[in-house]
Amino acid sequence: MNMRDLIPWGRTERSMVPGTMRGEEMSPFMTLHREMNRLFDDVFSRFEGGMPSLLGRMPAWPSLEATETDKEVRISAELPGMDEKDIEVLVDDDVLTIRGEKKAETEDKERRFSERYYGRFERVVPLPFAVEEDKVEASFNNGVLTVTLPKSDKAQEKTKRITVNGKGKK
Repeated sequence: MNMRDLIPWGRTERSMVPGTMRGEEMSPFMTLHREMNRLFDDVFSRFEGGMPSLLGRMPAWPSLEATETDKEVRISAELPGMDEKDIEVLVDDDVLTIRGEKKAETEDKERRFSERYYGRFERVVPLPFAVEEDKVEASFNNGVLTVTLPKSDKAQEKTKRITVNGKGKK
């Protein structure tokens, strides 16, 4: 085996193997080996550049944004094209769960190409403090779910502001 066959960026070039005519491969097994490498390179190169990957690099959906104050945490989830009746929000043991199902607007036989996400989803967000579960509020507006989680009194007591001094002060 030629060492060049082990390097992925050299597989697309045909190399002249000593003892062959016009670049023909020496062995049918070597031809099979190169074609299998090319096949895998082609398949996995399609998943680069933001598309979901078979290797677990698919971005989490829905996208979340969290903001925190002394009294509450607000988590927003982007859920475009969905209705509030398709979304379920649960809070249990300081864990926020957002789940639901996005249904396709057309049948599969009519669709030729789609980059949209469909199907069931679930995001689980562990909260680093206790919340007042009976005061949690959720609203849905323009495809954005906003969940407001008030911190418990105990969690608010643990929060301590530290004064940051400038260079000249000691």
